[in-house]
Amino acid sequence: MATGPVKSRRKLLAEMNVVPYIDVMLVMVVILMVAAPYVNPSMVDLPKVQKAARQPDKVVQVIVMPDGRLSLKSEDGIKPIDFPSLVAEVEAQQKQGEQIPVVIAADKTVAYEKVIDVMRQLQKANINRVGLSLEVEQGAR
Repeated sequence: MATGPVKSRRKLLAEMNVVPYIDVMLVMVVILMVAAPYVNPSMVDLPKVQKAARQPDKVVQVIVMPDGRLSLKSEDGIKPIDFPSLVAEVEAQQKQGEQIPVVIAADKTVAYEKVIDVMRQLQKANINRVGLSLEVEQGAR
């Protein structure tokens, strides 16, 4: 019997050691938690308004529905209107150079962009007296 060198085969480990990565992530979380109080949140300073002395006698109200449809409310009643003819209808209500205020009323679920589009369209037509309708909460007075 010949005895020769015994070759033992070792199996290679092909596992990745993730402990250092976890340590780095925990250090980053701690750094973010320490730095968070020092970051200044951007605050919006909204203008303050007071209640108007008296409301205008006549207003033209543009109603923006939640699905984006428009309606025009005036002394004649409420009628649906499409976006391209909005300016013509408002100008027809403001006959003989009268600057009747235009009030935009929108549901709170309406996308902000749709209200801005209506305001932009009226602004392009040089309609100056444009406002927003809102509901005052009972405890806010």
